[in-house]
Order: sequence, then structure tokens, then C-alpha cells
Amino acid sequence: MVGAFRIAPTTVTNARFASFVKATGHVTEAESFGFSFVFAGFLRGEPAAVSPAVAGTPWWRAVSGADWRRPEGPGSSFAARQDHPVVHVSWHDARAYCAWSGTRLPTEAEWEYAARGGLEQKRYPWGDELRPDGRYMCNIWNGDFPAHNTRADGYAGTAPAKSFRPNGYGLYNTVGNVWEWSADPFRPGGPERSMRGGSHMCHDSYCNRYRVAARTRNTPDSSAGNIGFRVAADL
Repeated sequence: MVGAFRIAPTTVTNARFASFVKATGHVTEAESFGFSFVFAGFLRGEPAAVSPAVAGTPWWRAVSGADWRRPEGPGSSFAARQDHPVVHVSWHDARAYCAWSGTRLPTEAEWEYAARGGLEQKRYPWGDELRPDGRYMCNIWNGDFPAHNTRADGYAGTAPAKSFRPNGYGLYNTVGNVWEWSADPFRPGGPERSMRGGSHMCHDSYCNRYRVAARTRNTPDSSAGNIGFRVAADL
């Protein structure tokens, strides 16, 4: 059971995060570290040639200069993605945004309750079928991961925060698109923080965590091109 709470219908967008940065001068951890993680298939030119691959998951590259303003590293921009989820934000960055906006990160229990949209024990926010009547309901990887994305759902990377149909509570993209930070540690007392919802890189052959019940973890200073957040507040 969860108590009464409010939760945003979408993840925080680039435009909204830019307002926060303009107002506070906040420097994200990716900017401080000088790099963040980008899917290799999005890289071109020098970043593709020189960015080291991550051991065990070579489709991830540590890209110098990648951050929320430059999602694919130097030469890229979020300018045409104002209404997309902000990415390359750490748990600490998300908490700083919450402090500025008078909100907080949702607990895992709150997130899951809201993501279900009033349904009980269903695999997805809309039911048990991934594509009811052939309709694409979320932004995930379609095709052969990580070699070829057919973009059958309309997107290769992130989609606008209000894409696809909202769930029964009016929340958009609670699964797919970007991982969402939660307030909770992955394990009691552990250093890693839980993330929920999956992302545009999830595929059933590798990461089918676009189920409502699924969860994963990351260190609170980590960032990547498929991690964002949604805010909540006490009622």
C-alpha cells in the first residue's frame, strides 16, 4: 500500500531541465566528470573512433563531452529535442532538480502503483499484450539488438515525453523510452539506486525490463543516454 501522493504525467524534459540549470547554475555530474555513456550506434566520426567500449556491453561507449546538452557528445545538441526526456542525469542531479522544484523522486512502490494505471497484476501499463491489435504502445528496441533497430515504433532513440497513449492514470511512457530514477536503494543499505521502466534500448533478447514489475540499479553518480527521471510530491 502507498499513501496519497502526486506524480508527474511525464518525465522531466530537456526544456524543463534547462530552466532549472538557468535558474541555479547546476553542473551535472556528467559535465563534472567530462564524459557519459552513449549507445555506440548513435556515434559518428571521431567519437565513434576514439570512445572506449564498456567491458561486457560493447554497445556502450564512454564518450568525452557527452552530457545533457550534448546527448551524443561534441557536435550534438538537444535543441531539436526540447520535449524529449532529459538524459545523462545522475541520481544526484535528479535530486538537485527536485530540491529546486519542490518535488521529490518517487519511491519504487509509488512508481509501480502509478505506472500500473489502475490495472492489477498486468505485465504492461495497458495489459498483458505487448502490441494489442498490432499497436505499438511504447518506445523499445525493435529488430536485432544491438545491430539493427527497425524503428517500427517510430523512434531510434528517445521519443517526446508525451508519446504513445497514457495509462489509466494519465501517465506517459512509464515503460520504455528512458529509465527513471527512484528514491530507493536497490537493496536496503546498499549504495546503488533503483531505476524503473526500461528504456528505448530494451529488447526481449537482452533487457526485457519494460515490464511494470521490472527494476534495475545504478550508482547514484552514473549517467547515460537512456536514463532520466520523473518527479513526485506528497499530497
